[in-house]
Amino acid sequence: MSRSREFCARCEQAVCTDWEKTKLRDPRLRTRIRWPEGPVCVKCYDDAVHTRGRCDGCDVDRLLPGIGPAGARLCTSCAGGLGDFTCRRCGQEGPRYRAGECARCVLSERLAACLDDGTGAIRPELRPFYESFRAMPRARGGLLWLSKPHIPPLLSALAGGAVPLTHAGLSTLQPWRAVIHLRDLLVDAGVLPPVDRFLFLLEQWLHGWLSSIEDPQHRSMLERFATWHVLRQLRNTAARQPINPGRANLARHVLRTSAQFLVHLAEHNRPLEDCGQADIDRWFAADLGRAEHSRAFLRWCIAQRELPRLRIPSVVKKTGARLSQPQRLAFIRRVLTDPSIPAADRVLALLILLYAQPLVKVARLTVDDVLREQDQVLLRLGDPPIPVPLPFADVLLDYVANRPNMFSATNPSSRLLFPGRRAGQPMHTTSLRLRLRNLGLPSIDARTATIRQLLLEAPAAVVAGMLGYHVGTAETLAIQAGSTWARYAAGDHQRPPQPQGAR
Repeated sequence: MSRSREFCARCEQAVCTDWEKTKLRDPRLRTRIRWPEGPVCVKCYDDAVHTRGRCDGCDVDRLLPGIGPAGARLCTSCAGGLGDFTCRRCGQEGPRYRAGECARCVLSERLAACLDDGTGAIRPELRPFYESFRAMPRARGGLLWLSKPHIPPLLSALAGGAVPLTHAGLSTLQPWRAVIHLRDLLVDAGVLPPVDRFLFLLEQWLHGWLSSIEDPQHRSMLERFATWHVLRQLRNTAARQPINPGRANLARHVLRTSAQFLVHLAEHNRPLEDCGQADIDRWFAADLGRAEHSRAFLRWCIAQRELPRLRIPSVVKKTGARLSQPQRLAFIRRVLTDPSIPAADRVLALLILLYAQPLVKVARLTVDDVLREQDQVLLRLGDPPIPVPLPFADVLLDYVANRPNMFSATNPSSRLLFPGRRAGQPMHTTSLRLRLRNLGLPSIDARTATIRQLLLEAPAAVVAGMLGYHVGTAETLAIQAGSTWARYAAGDHQRPPQPQGAR
């Protein structure tokens, strides 16, 4: 089969009309349409039919799919030969989905059918969700979501009253991944009250995990530990601040490791009440990484008198190779100068290499934390906001204006600096860590190298305030780094003005 090779008239990247070839490449680089200017790829066509504004030719506010000389944006009338994009149903210009109808009208029709309460109308409680979902900037994404076979039954079950429109009612539905996404959409639309997302998911996971444990004594012990220790601590934390995914994942790992410890004892024919120091030492010697996460369970068992007062061995955590200052500077230079690195990855890497920010805090940053004061860009990480030097300031501002994941129903008005694919949720810290790994940048080593270098250059109290670190943590790191600011006293050192005549 012959394969044609041509270039997109807009992005100038190689495109093809052969479906076989697109299997080996980005399908967005397939030729989508042929306009007078030449072939246009899928991505450029999609951007063109979603561009609105004031035409540079006729000065009318409408759809601007055309491009004129010197990059002028033109409407269909001024550009000519692009076709008609006016929907016969709503009368608005927009991307077509089927003959004569725009994608938004088709999305509204299909969504209304899924939310029918049996009377031919949308269930009133779901009307806010209907309005927010159909208003997504790019309706084709919503149509793709509705085309999945398991989505319409979920919506119909809620609309028809087969399942209560509550968090508990949603928890009875499957598949659970689709239900999680639907829950986020309903919370974001105001249909359901907000909950601590990761704590709620952990509680939902815990019920199924406990039921999978065959030994009834093990199940009872782990249920007590999970209820009165793990969940109790997490709920106390949730009362002060949201539970981050790292805490929730750590709780799962602690519970799984605790179950493994009970199985380990059973394999050696040792019930928990007969566990001795030799059993503890054997467990810790078998796998240090796994044993470290069982320490909380062992301490809890001792406190509950399920175990005698045994000695729990200490574990020395292994540390990775530290990032040297020349390596850190080389990473900064590469991130700033390599145009092939995506903008989100560049901002993420520089937040760690320049400001030593943990991924949990990076995920919570918003565009409101990027401040403009005259000609200076500031980043609010602590108090006071810290200046952003050039050229990182330009990279940061450009990224804020073109954040990813902003064209679906999940984040049309999100203020998050790194919006995720879930409604109202930032990018998961696992995804952020994977982005850094793809750059070859170890997040913990890079953050450690950055904070140590900053503490060598400024007092710990000053660095802690600007970066949002605890002063005690910063002082400990400063001592480890060999800082010479150990005797610096924080606060205002200006002498108060002396009254006239005072000596």
